[in-house]
Amino acid sequence: MRRAQTKIVPRHELRALIRESKQAGKRVVLANGCFDTLHVGHIRYLEGARREGDILVVAVNSDSSLRHLKGLGRPILNEQARAELVAAIRAVDFVLVFSEPNVERLLEEFLPDVHAKGTDYTAETVPERAVADRLGIRVAIVGDPKGHSTRNLLASVRKAPHA
Repeated sequence: MRRAQTKIVPRHELRALIRESKQAGKRVVLANGCFDTLHVGHIRYLEGARREGDILVVAVNSDSSLRHLKGLGRPILNEQARAELVAAIRAVDFVLVFSEPNVERLLEEFLPDVHAKGTDYTAETVPERAVADRLGIRVAIVGDPKGHSTRNLLASVRKAPHA
């Protein structure tokens, strides 16, 4: 098993690792997210994604793309810290930090067998659905019902009495 630091790989290396995995008959799953403070919903999402195949690749939004998606005050943790936390999860095989606004380009580049999204999406609302369909990539909705969010966690921390 790879250590967390060695699971974080540059794009060119990941391309080769995915190609080798697929040649060995392994099913590759791509999941993605911001992961700005890990919570139980993230763990359940990634564990569900892993059950969809043999190799789980997680694309973590870069600081700039997360800021664009979530607004001022984010990220809480920088991209390296977020990538290390995700890489430390047993279900995860490889982590890539990416800057694009969505993972369409990653789907085209890596051609995973499955694209896993959390339960805050439906099969119809997955942003990359058309690209996945065109490439023959199965979309899987995984994880528990969306009852967790970093936004809610941060709001709860802000409201907590400070002693």
